Amino acid sequence: MNPITYRRASSVADAVATAGTDGWRLLGGGTNLVDLMRKGVETPSGLLDVTGLLPDTISPLPGGGLTIGAAARNSAIAAHPLVRRDYPMLSRAILAGASAQIRNMATAGGNLMQRTRCAYFADAAGSRCNKREPGSGCDAIGGFNRYHSIFGASASCVAAHPSDMCVALAALDARITVSGAGGDRTIPIGEFYRLPGDRPDLETALTPDEVIVSIELPPSTVAATSAYRKVRDRASYAFALVSVAAALDVRDGVVHDVRIALGGVAPRPWRAGHAEEALRGARPTDEAIATAVSAELAHATPLPGNTFKLELVRRTVSALLADLRGGPA
Repeated sequence: MNPITYRRASSVADAVATAGTDGWRLLGGGTNLVDLMRKGVETPSGLLDVTGLLPDTISPLPGGGLTIGAAARNSAIAAHPLVRRDYPMLSRAILAGASAQIRNMATAGGNLMQRTRCAYFADAAGSRCNKREPGSGCDAIGGFNRYHSIFGASASCVAAHPSDMCVALAALDARITVSGAGGDRTIPIGEFYRLPGDRPDLETALTPDEVIVSIELPPSTVAATSAYRKVRDRASYAFALVSVAAALDVRDGVVHDVRIALGGVAPRPWRAGHAEEALRGARPTDEAIATAVSAELAHATPLPGNTFKLELVRRTVSALLADLRGGPA
């Protein structure tokens, strides 16, 4: 049994000061952190509860778009009428993740910070993991890697990011506001997550003394026609083998705008930029969609245990874009 000190943050300044202290971790809903503590992966000496301190509101922005407080519960985000109307992919992504009980506890900020569900990362007693212990090796590369990355991995780490919500945020070009000792700053979600390289233990662009305050969704005409699809081993609570958040805006028979992000296939939510580029300005035929998906998959490097994800990505993206397009083309 490891002794833990627990207290509530008195202010953002208190949270910032404590976040930079060795051994302390910020506590939101605790749905991921507490689980990792039980497994011995996380061993903080203290927990600073920020749930009563950070904003939990979901509000429209004056120029359009939406701001989501870091302490907003996942269930509240998914049910919010503005999210459901203007950003349906986000609502559906959240509802596809976890159980209702966990969604009632989990926070937006905590979801951004959740860590991989790689079985070797979670096995603190018997497996090598560079993410958990830098320099120790990666047992997943030569082991059971059905759930691991086909994009963006490295010789040090092939773990996949677990979030559903963050896949939709990636497709929506979300921006994350953080507060630290140096003041406030806003990080585009495309720059928030680091690829593993040779330091897979460094997962985000946050400095040790920074705290997530809110998430901003920019105004978007394409987001209203969007959806999320998740393929998993069982229909109940399970992490994605492959998931897709997509939005499509077709005008006069031509793709005016498209957004595609993938989950379950990379160390971070994977924006399918090559596929998007191939589709913009094209007619959204089945052939054009297939060509676009192939352009993205040309950059994949699957492992022996997850080559099936190539075809799974192809079929899932194609089916979702065809649904958004409406009817045959």
